Amino acid sequence: MDNHIKELRARYNLTQDGLAKKVSVRRETILFIEKGKYNPSLKLAYEIAKALSSKIEDVFILE
Repeated sequence: MDNHIKELRARYNLTQDGLAKKVSVRRETILFIEKGKYNPSLKLAYEIAKALSSKIEDVFILE
């Protein structure tokens, strides 16, 4: 699953660690999601989108 997390983090000056703390996961989890090596649960996807002031469909690209 592709995503726009990196671009959205840049827009809000958030590091991987900063986003991870907002959604209560480890920085490595954000890294793996950004690289497409891990698909988040619906709950985590919602929390990430919320932390990035976006809709889930604007953050994650379903193929």
